[in-house]
Amino acid sequence: MTASMSERIAVLVSGSGTNLQALMDDPVISPHLALVLSDRPNIRALDRAEAAGIPTAVIEPASFPDRESFDQAVLDLFLDRDIDALVSAGYLRLLGKRVLDVYEGRWLNVHPALLPAFSGIHGVRDAIAYGVHLTGVTVHLVDEGTDSGPIVLQEAVEIRPDDDWDSLEPRIHEIEHRLLPRAVRAMIGGRLRVQGRRVRIVGEGP
Repeated sequence: MTASMSERIAVLVSGSGTNLQALMDDPVISPHLALVLSDRPNIRALDRAEAAGIPTAVIEPASFPDRESFDQAVLDLFLDRDIDALVSAGYLRLLGKRVLDVYEGRWLNVHPALLPAFSGIHGVRDAIAYGVHLTGVTVHLVDEGTDSGPIVLQEAVEIRPDDDWDSLEPRIHEIEHRLLPRAVRAMIGGRLRVQGRRVRIVGEGP
């Protein structure tokens, strides 16, 4: 499977938006950022997008009777805005199959751990609590599972004996802010090659 050229990207956010900022700061990516979607209002990520002139939207799950109607509202927004690809950048909601059916192979997520270890929303905290010596960052294609899609890029970071969440998270962020734009540039350029669970970026070796 080859990811097609993606012109209009929606970035999905739930918090401060540091990964969104890394995408906005990338001169290749920034012209393609057509929408920033949040699942809650009044967050820093929305302020960042508005300051950059990127359209924003808030769709809150609590406004819908069930997950299916929430997913449909999100999908309707993407289709209405002619969105070609999705990037989940700290988005804390799982969107269901109806969204995946449209955007499979054109939907990236960044996760603060070396998947498949420590999936879910507490990757940094869980790695520290488990006592592992290495954690890191994974950028992967989204599938129907939780942080279980084919891995595009990974990079490890050492957990030092005296690390806590406050000391480790900035080092995780530094890697996220490099890997996510690299993966998004590859998606925009149609350079992702996916065979089963293996992903290769054309022009970046095996």
